[in-house]
Amino acid sequence: MQGNELKRRYIDFFVSRNHTEISGKSLIPENDPSVLFTTAGMHPLIPYLLGENHPSGSRLVNVQKCIRTVDIESVGDSSHLTFFEMLGNWSIRDYFKKEAIAWSYEFLTNKDFLGLNKNRIYVTVFEGDNDVPFDYESYNAWLSLAVPKEHIFKLPREENWWQPAGRGGPCGPDSEMFYDTGAEKCGSDCRPGCFCGKYFEIWNDVFIEYNKQSDGSYVALETPCVDTGMGVERTISMLQGKKTVYETELFAGIIRSIEDISGKKYRDDDSSTRSFRIIADHVKTAAMILGDGNAVRPSNLGQGYILRRLIRRCVRHGLKIGIDSNFLAQVAESVIRTYESAYVELASRQEFIQSELSLEEIQFRKTLNKGNKEFYGVLADLNKNKKRLIPGQEAFHLYDTYGFPIELTQELAEENNITVDRAGFDEAYRRHQEISKKGADKTFKGGLVDDSLMSIRYHTATHLLHEALRRVLGEHVAQKGSNITGDRLRFDFVHPRPMTDEEKKSVEKIVNDRIAENLPVSVQTMTIEQAKNINARALFEGKYGEQIRVYSIGNFSTEVCGGPHVESIGDIGEFKIVKEQSVSRGIRRVRAVLT
Repeated sequence: MQGNELKRRYIDFFVSRNHTEISGKSLIPENDPSVLFTTAGMHPLIPYLLGENHPSGSRLVNVQKCIRTVDIESVGDSSHLTFFEMLGNWSIRDYFKKEAIAWSYEFLTNKDFLGLNKNRIYVTVFEGDNDVPFDYESYNAWLSLAVPKEHIFKLPREENWWQPAGRGGPCGPDSEMFYDTGAEKCGSDCRPGCFCGKYFEIWNDVFIEYNKQSDGSYVALETPCVDTGMGVERTISMLQGKKTVYETELFAGIIRSIEDISGKKYRDDDSSTRSFRIIADHVKTAAMILGDGNAVRPSNLGQGYILRRLIRRCVRHGLKIGIDSNFLAQVAESVIRTYESAYVELASRQEFIQSELSLEEIQFRKTLNKGNKEFYGVLADLNKNKKRLIPGQEAFHLYDTYGFPIELTQELAEENNITVDRAGFDEAYRRHQEISKKGADKTFKGGLVDDSLMSIRYHTATHLLHEALRRVLGEHVAQKGSNITGDRLRFDFVHPRPMTDEEKKSVEKIVNDRIAENLPVSVQTMTIEQAKNINARALFEGKYGEQIRVYSIGNFSTEVCGGPHVESIGDIGEFKIVKEQSVSRGIRRVRAVLT
């Protein structure tokens, strides 16, 4: 079974059980400061899991593009990826554990769907602790499906509990499904969740049924939700009997293009194989980011920094397999051909994708040539003095003077059996008022969006800001992302040059005048086509006929949005732009506060 067939069977299965198919959303999350990219299917649905009503109903199903970069150093092994597709179905205060588990089991084992051998299905449930009791409901639901007791494992919180990192709020136990690959057990304690390869994780059903309080206690929710996830790449590699995720049709064309360019075969040797995989994964992820409706460009900030890092790793691993000329645009074309039927925006943005990759590749090759010479000079000094540690200040000098990324210094150091004083580098980085990568890593932990009253005010203010920018700067202005906390808003938009002081004052005046008018906020549920007909602002990447919400602020602004918003604009407060800056070529960023 190939990826497209798996996705279609999954969607059809849940649609036949009264779920509404909804479109996947942007890879660049809206208004969630806890993550740089959409890391799971549940991210775009957070407002609805927190209490909002979804315009398409209480039973939903979709395929969501996702990016995770926390394991970027592990890419190149048999299973880790930065870009992947996630199948998910949700109950927004509708059905719960019994139905979710029964449908999961049916889809996995029924011959009309995946048809997996029931005797090789293993599951896990939350064993309970001092805070929350054992998940009897899930355990009994599996027993009722005739899953043997010896195939059901009770595991602790660190393995069977969903909780946003460092956050309170909605949370709950999960039940994970595994398939026995037939491999030998690695030991007497081998069980589902072991990393030896015997048990392959297929699916995860998360039951959001508690609310963690500020004092650490857990209160049961009156109306719990279900959030599930099945990774397309890993599941089809298992269904096809492949040993790695890189051996399916989702990578075949991409890897062939790298073979054609390099003149080497994918399996020449272990080192070459790893570089092939890293290039294939990273070019795919970069193309998906650049092809997204909220596309960002390579930069030294946020998502742009991750994009730049991915591209630079590709160039470096290209050199390792003998590619010494620009090649990323050519590999990207194979990515586009692989996915264009599923994501039509890739073909329409092909020129932009390939152009941005080429520009960044050309620039980095210059950086790489200079930095390589300096690095190997440092290495020679270390060897001469019989030292195995690059001082933090030296690593920062490579970055600050030669533009050599710290991650690249660390990779080269590892290849030469030496280490880098990363703590010393971070300290030097902070002293020069640069963004600390160590601090940036904290944003990858994920979590629920802040739904405080101040955040809702800031969210509503972005609608006013968007329209005001268009009126002052021109119709070309389009939102490219936003990030909101309870203290400020950050809004990225298309514009070719810095704003003048006069333009900033004009935008502030327009926003504050609308606030003073205390315009009402109204919401309508309609189809995408209806929203287009009333000139609502949106990316409009969803399916024809899909139900969406359109928020209007008087006659001033009309945008597609998930909410929440204040009811009257006068509740927002006074709006003030505190900073306007460049994010990347053609993209500007406004930071603003409410007082």
